[in-house]
Amino acid sequence: MHSETDRQIRWKARIFNALSDPTRLEILEFLRTSEKCVCEIIPYVGLIQPVVSRHLKILKDVGIVRCRKDGTKRMYSIVDNRIFDAIDSLTPEVVGTLTKEAIAHMTFR
Repeated sequence: MHSETDRQIRWKARIFNALSDPTRLEILEFLRTSEKCVCEIIPYVGLIQPVVSRHLKILKDVGIVRCRKDGTKRMYSIVDNRIFDAIDSLTPEVVGTLTKEAIAHMTFR
């Protein structure tokens, strides 16, 4: 049986995996300020409905977004805005440093 620490680490990995896709980050950014209908998200990301729905399901499955029905519409919102603390901590400076390190590592391999 896995310890509580192991379960936490595995769950964090699932969350980071959900955050690892540019489209999902774009969807989260769109939802940052308010709840949106999937019908608004589709044109924003420029993808077809089944693809957007798949991305939303991944975000929902790890608890980042929630969905509620409003008549025939499906409305999506952020469960806890603190998720943006993790996303926003990857500042341009941090990304630049990590990118330089990755490039240097690839160059010397």
